[in-house]
Amino acid sequence: MPSSRQVSGSVPRGTFELADGVIDDGLGGCQGGDGYDDIFEGTAVTVYDGAGTVVVTGQLGESTLESDGMCTFEVSVGDVPVGKGFYKVEVSHRGTVQLSEAEAEAGTFGASPG
Repeated sequence: MPSSRQVSGSVPRGTFELADGVIDDGLGGCQGGDGYDDIFEGTAVTVYDGAGTVVVTGQLGESTLESDGMCTFEVSVGDVPVGKGFYKVEVSHRGTVQLSEAEAEAGTFGASPG
């Protein structure tokens, strides 16, 4: 029987990068525009298990407008149950990125919109 314990800390965590349609917010942060209007601080982040069941939700965190024009968001969700084998992470409706349980526990996550 799979474990139902929760991973302590926030898992997965990492970054979400937007290269196209970046809008400067004038405060050092950024958001999406020009077809990426759904990408901003607070946008939904959904974590699914291998069966496609939602196991936890979170949101995009603080954004940073990088010197190269890239918009980088912090991503962190907590209370992801272990014992699922792998996970799929989705930002807004932009498609999923698959992570193994080991990658999720290590905090390995990086994605760009699809």
